[in-house]
Amino acid sequence: MITDFKNKTAVLTGAGSGFGLECARIGARLGMRLVLADVQQDALDRAAAEMQALGAEVLPLRVDVSKAEQVQALGTATLARFGAPQLVFNNAGVGAGGLLWESSASDWEWVFGVNVMGVAHGVRVFTPMMLEAAQADPAWRGHIVNTASMAGLLTPPNMGIYNASKHAVVALTETLYQDLALVTEQVSASVLCPYFVATGIHASERNRPADLAAGAATRSKQVGQAMMDKAVGAGKVSAAEVAQKVFDAVAAGQFYIYSHPRAIGAVQVRMEDILQQRNPTDPFAHKPELGMELRKALRG
Repeated sequence: MITDFKNKTAVLTGAGSGFGLECARIGARLGMRLVLADVQQDALDRAAAEMQALGAEVLPLRVDVSKAEQVQALGTATLARFGAPQLVFNNAGVGAGGLLWESSASDWEWVFGVNVMGVAHGVRVFTPMMLEAAQADPAWRGHIVNTASMAGLLTPPNMGIYNASKHAVVALTETLYQDLALVTEQVSASVLCPYFVATGIHASERNRPADLAAGAATRSKQVGQAMMDKAVGAGKVSAAEVAQKVFDAVAAGQFYIYSHPRAIGAVQVRMEDILQQRNPTDPFAHKPELGMELRKALRG
C-alpha cells in the first residue's frame, strides 16, 4: 500500500480520458510525477497541458498498449526520467458488442490486443523494475492497478468479446496479486471493476487501427452499441468518483475496487450458479422488460 503519494511516480495508460485522466488529476493534486500514455494524440496533449498547469512534472508519450515494443519504450522512458514508478495504472481499454459468432477475427484481435495484452505488457515491463527498486530499499512501496470491469465478473449477453477480455484481466490480476505475495511484501496489486460509468469507452471505435477495421455493422453490433451508449450515458457515478476509489484502495491495500458495490449481488448469483451446477441465471430476471426488448431487437 502507498499512503503518501507526494513525489511518487505514476504511470497511467489511457490517460487522455475517463479513469486515466481523472487519476492523473488526483495524482497532480497530490504532488505526483506523471507518465501519461494514450493512443489519441490530441487527448494526450490536452491531458499533459492540464497536469503541467496543476504543477506536475509530466512525461507524455503516445502509446498503443497492444504493441509490446511501444510499452517497452514507455518503460524505458519512465525509468530514464523518473526511475521505477510507485504506481502503475494499466487502464487503457476498448469496448465492443455483438453476438459472439458475428464478431470478426479483427474484432477479437483489437479488443484482446488492448484489453488483455495491454495489461500483460504493462505487468511484464513495469513489475521487474518495481521489484528491483523494492529490493534496493526496504521502505520502497509499489502498486499495480489493472482496469477490468463488472463484465469481468459477470457474463451479460451480446457483449462476448468484451466479457472474455475483462474476465482475463480479473484472472490475470488475481494471479499477479498471488505471485507478488510469493516474492515481496513491498509491491502489490488491485483490480478495478467498474459498472457503467461515463468514460468514453462506448466511443472506442474512434481509436481503432485501420489494419483492424470493423466490417459492416451487424444488427447485434448496432443493438450492442445502442445499449452501451444508453447505459454509459445514464451512469450516475462519475469517472472522478471512481478515480478517488482507486487511490483510496491503493492507500488501504484493497484488491477489488468497485464503482457500484450493489452490483455485487449479481456476482453472488453467478457464483451460486457455479457452485450448485445450476444453468446460468437469466441476467434480466429482475428487469424482464429489458430482456424482452433485447430479444425483440435481435430477432427483428
